Amino acid sequence: MITILLATMVVLPMLGEWWVSTRNERELRALGAVEPSGDVYALMQVVYPASFLAMIVECAQRDPSRDMLVAAGFTVFVGAKILKYWAITTLGVRWTFRVLVPPGSPLVSGGPYRFVRHPNYVAVLGELIGAALIAHAAISGPAAVLAFGVLMLLRIRVEERALGLGGERPGGQ
Repeated sequence: MITILLATMVVLPMLGEWWVSTRNERELRALGAVEPSGDVYALMQVVYPASFLAMIVECAQRDPSRDMLVAAGFTVFVGAKILKYWAITTLGVRWTFRVLVPPGSPLVSGGPYRFVRHPNYVAVLGELIGAALIAHAAISGPAAVLAFGVLMLLRIRVEERALGLGGERPGGQ
């Protein structure tokens, strides 16, 4: 039962986010946005869903019962989704899976960007940790957090370069 719940919690929002990203991508490209070189998106689009798939498989093998770990994971996962959707809402059309910055776009400094430079990545980390806790994924959970964490750090460099940021705050895409 926990495995089905986890799979549903992961897959349905992921499909919705893909749809929003694809729609926004078309609009940004129409505005003249181009992708910077050196992005790790090709790896991210494989590692992100594969991470959750591995945790879902581990969950099915462990068949965890409803316990404090599952409850904590659910809380972390839902909190991460709230933060992610706040970031998505704040960025509006500028939110995509890809790094696309239209020429002359101002730096976003509202919403969660007032408090943290890359709230979407904080949320993604929370999604991974929450799913790992729900799944009792002692192997795939830490591996997913580490692998995708490295990709996010590389991605942040690409984003900050595309946004023309050095070390100043606030905001970021």
